[in-house]
Amino acid sequence: MATLEIINVDKVYGYKGAFENQVLFDINLSFEPNSCTAIVGESGSGKSTLMNIIGTLDTPTRGQVIIDGRQTSGMNKNELADLRNRKIGFIFQFHYLLPEFTVLENVLMPHLIHSSRATQQVRNRAQEILEMVGILRLQNKRSTQISGGEQQRTAIARALINNPRIILADEPTGNLDSATTGKICSLFGEIKRQFQTTFIVVTHDRSVASHTDRIIEMRDGRVISDNPNAGAR
Repeated sequence: MATLEIINVDKVYGYKGAFENQVLFDINLSFEPNSCTAIVGESGSGKSTLMNIIGTLDTPTRGQVIIDGRQTSGMNKNELADLRNRKIGFIFQFHYLLPEFTVLENVLMPHLIHSSRATQQVRNRAQEILEMVGILRLQNKRSTQISGGEQQRTAIARALINNPRIILADEPTGNLDSATTGKICSLFGEIKRQFQTTFIVVTHDRSVASHTDRIIEMRDGRVISDNPNAGAR
């Protein structure tokens, strides 16, 4: 079963008539477990709007979003927030780590949103994830005391703490050098295989897209191509 389905999705902003601005047109996409997909396109192509709808941060004007078998239309804000917290991990270009907290504490934050405390079992899981992404030694350092690449690895670990079905990465390597970018993309592949995660990476960087299994290209709010990536590294 697909982890995520987008069915006949349109997005229109503004008021009906003269002030209407349609930014997505009849989007139909399906994403499987253990897959890594790049959504590429120039600025204004609609890829960020689509990502916000996939992540339930925005709602479609028309159409359906089905996450792990659950139809999201009709859910209230609290239900969407719970679905988002439990089923979706987010990785952003700007890491949004909390500077007053340690690496470990930052990783635990998504869990603490729906639980009053982190049990030892959860802390052990966080440490296992930090070891997997190669920064366990930094767990007690504040996020301001580590490098950009280490901050991004912290953000990846944070996205994994609730064992989400989907990870959405928005320009995840935009502030990193080419060597670190390659390491982060390889890490995505390792995580995908180990956890059967559905990765969706929004990027304008074709070198990042080259590491994915599938490349979807958007232009003017429409999908203009959707192909397996034969040259995936």
